[in-house]
Amino acid sequence: MGGRGASSGVGDKGKKYGTEYTTLLQSGNIKFVRYNEGSATAPLETMTKGRVYVTVTESNLLNKVSYYDTANKRAKTIDLSHRHNGVLPHVHHGYEHNENDSKKGAANLTPEEKKMVAFVKKTWNNKKR
Repeated sequence: MGGRGASSGVGDKGKKYGTEYTTLLQSGNIKFVRYNEGSATAPLETMTKGRVYVTVTESNLLNKVSYYDTANKRAKTIDLSHRHNGVLPHVHHGYEHNENDSKKGAANLTPEEKKMVAFVKKTWNNKKR
């Protein structure tokens, strides 16, 4: 996960693949990660089928829960850190947020997504103890 250059091992920014994020915790197919260079950014892709990433801020706050499609590209992201049209948490669908596209803009969480958020919070809080 990382440098966007899986074929060569080095991404566009000259970073080796796998160096953009630090793994903080793993529970099954869910990996809690921190972006190494600045604000908490969710990975755009993964090399592991079925992976779910939880992005954690430098202050150890949960920021995003990201799901990936069969091509290992980001399919949707649950945002836990800021309101969108008054909704928190909310979900964005697609590889990149497109607020003007009704299919990719922010939406309320489904019951399944709410269960995932509860599980992620419980897992993270148990780790902090």
